[in-house]
Amino acid sequence: MRPARHKEQISATVRGGWLRLRVPAGVRGWGMGARDSEVVHGYPHLETVRAAITALYRRLSPEGVLSYAPSVLPADVAFGDGEDPHLGAQSVARSLVRHLRLPDARMIVSFREMDHAASVELTAGPEYFIELNDRFRVHRRDIGAALAHEITHVLLHRLDLSFPGTRDNEILTDTVTAYLGAGWLLLDAFREDRLTSQKLGYLTPEEFGYVLAGRALAFGEDPSPWFTSPQAYTAYTKGRALALREARRPPLTTAGWAGRHRYARDVRRAAERGATVVSEDGGYAVEPGPDGPRVSFACPTCHQRIRVPARGRVRARCGLCRTILECGD
Repeated sequence: MRPARHKEQISATVRGGWLRLRVPAGVRGWGMGARDSEVVHGYPHLETVRAAITALYRRLSPEGVLSYAPSVLPADVAFGDGEDPHLGAQSVARSLVRHLRLPDARMIVSFREMDHAASVELTAGPEYFIELNDRFRVHRRDIGAALAHEITHVLLHRLDLSFPGTRDNEILTDTVTAYLGAGWLLLDAFREDRLTSQKLGYLTPEEFGYVLAGRALAFGEDPSPWFTSPQAYTAYTKGRALALREARRPPLTTAGWAGRHRYARDVRRAAERGATVVSEDGGYAVEPGPDGPRVSFACPTCHQRIRVPARGRVRARCGLCRTILECGD
């Protein structure tokens, strides 16, 4: 039996190109904004994004995360102009349910007028009711993005994985959607021109690009050919540049000569001073010890902290995601 709908009014205010929602308990909502509020760029949520990736690996295991390959393909969420909106939305939802490993879940999709893009009622299942903004009846290209976010809410609900607070929990949802292969749709929904803009989700475009690039490095895939939005592609390249810098900084041997030189200097300073030395960018910390200095840093794949001896060349395996890391000066 379908649960009773929440009767409380949902209020929203424009923040940075999307609608920040205050929603009743049990309903998850997110939205899109207009040009009267500029889209936020950069990496204001980066620490929460990294924590979300770490939490995902802890909950699913490396094998579980890697089972979400390949990503959702454009053909899986294609929606013809002449297609019935209800039947088309149900078809896209079924594709996303299969991709997100929810075979016994049934998504019932409907449309109605609302301030935000979509919402889902989180119940015991197996039926989940998703409402889409009426604008998607006409603007169908982003239905897959809206459904990807809402169906990921169902996945996280079943995994009992959440962050405290609406903001952090929505960032978790966006991050997991992207890292498990459906979030390129969210970034592709970002479009800007001289008069209007649209962005779905809580992450900035560059943060979506960063998460997608992290997935691309871990899974060995390239989502860039799937973007239809030039602005989305640009945001992806910026996020990818940050992800690559993180994969090539000390104490990893993939760091450039200058970075390795600074790292060797910091190791000497820690030993000489008997005190912890933190790198200029905060990427690592060298700590003195009775058995020699040790360095701690974040795994570039899952972002869990790793601690290894800071002398010579060391091959380390991340205890969480099992990535093999070559370290040394």
